[in-house]
Amino acid sequence: MVNSKAWKSGTAMLVALGLATGAVAPIVITAPAVAQTAFPDVPANYWAAGFINELSARGIIAGFPEDGTFRPEEPVTRAQFAAMINKAFNKAAIRPPVSFVDVPPNYWGAGGIQKAYTTGFMAGYPGNVFRPNENIPRAQVLVSLASGLNYAATAPVETVLGIYADASTIPNYARPSIAAATERRMVVNYPNIRLLNPNQVATRAEVAAFIYQALVSTGQVAAIPSPYIVGGAPVGIKIPAGTSIPVRYEGINRILLSKDEPPTPLTLKVAQNVITSQGQVLIPAGSDVVGQLRTDANGAQFFAGEMVLPDGKRLPIEASSNVISKTETITKSASTGKVVASTLVGAGAAAGIAAVTGDRTIKAWEVLPGAVAGAALSLFLGRDRIDLFAVNPNTDLTLTLNKDLVLQ
Repeated sequence: MVNSKAWKSGTAMLVALGLATGAVAPIVITAPAVAQTAFPDVPANYWAAGFINELSARGIIAGFPEDGTFRPEEPVTRAQFAAMINKAFNKAAIRPPVSFVDVPPNYWGAGGIQKAYTTGFMAGYPGNVFRPNENIPRAQVLVSLASGLNYAATAPVETVLGIYADASTIPNYARPSIAAATERRMVVNYPNIRLLNPNQVATRAEVAAFIYQALVSTGQVAAIPSPYIVGGAPVGIKIPAGTSIPVRYEGINRILLSKDEPPTPLTLKVAQNVITSQGQVLIPAGSDVVGQLRTDANGAQFFAGEMVLPDGKRLPIEASSNVISKTETITKSASTGKVVASTLVGAGAAAGIAAVTGDRTIKAWEVLPGAVAGAALSLFLGRDRIDLFAVNPNTDLTLTLNKDLVLQ
């Protein structure tokens, strides 16, 4: 979880509970409201009622004909899951069929199992075994959906999975796919959003929620509000001023800037999920933070003006880093290659390095985006040394919100 030691005036406890002060409406943890339920054993206030009823209306799931019940807490077998996903997704085959030794041609789910296999949603076990009557764990459901939809995580897998208190119990084979599913808000955890319970047998209600969220991720259905969707930021929540947000710049260990550097555009990435204590992701890891590096006689500082979430949504943000006053001295005898290794340099710093070392061949890729290599070169000619501000973007530029950030 993000370091939030700067949360003041009692707002930290409110946000930890999913609430915020001020004009923003508080977030109350309730199940999605539905006007009517399709099954006698799925009351309107049941946590998964919305998912179940929507899938039932689309003919993707059905109740038991003898009594019309849904039996939401019953387990789901691998064959039953194959039948559900085949009704939910119309996908072309990507591989030829295979004969599973434990699925005879006259087995009720044989056709569905073959389709789930050929479309990439499901696979068998060694020896062409499918285990159709085996109850399917939650991890397998998520892996199946992410694999069939060709989803891959965009942020580091372990960073994404850090949202789960029981992340260590996720099987190794499932970690990349569950990270991908998490990023796309396909994971629904009831009653504790931070507990994935990956090895627990999936219930019919849980499978319905996972499938529905997978359909949401493909744009086939509208999202249903639920406090149990991992990554579903509560609408109207306020992240208060003073909150710290760690950021990073991949592949770069430092940034060199002159003391009279012109304002330089820079885009950083959020290093880890910003979440509530209930595990709801407010700001996903990997979100872009767009802003400027500015310098004066006292040091360098990053000012953020916009945040771009992984889904493309843009949020105005007022945040800044501490002033970084650390300096590094470049002398005439310095090797330019060593100076700029794993380093980005501002326009002023590039001009200073070129003037002091006499090396005018600083490559464009070594200069910060938006800066012009060689700019203001004449300002540094004749010097035998130059002091530059040295910034480690992965440790020095942690942001502090200067103004409340409201997620609308």
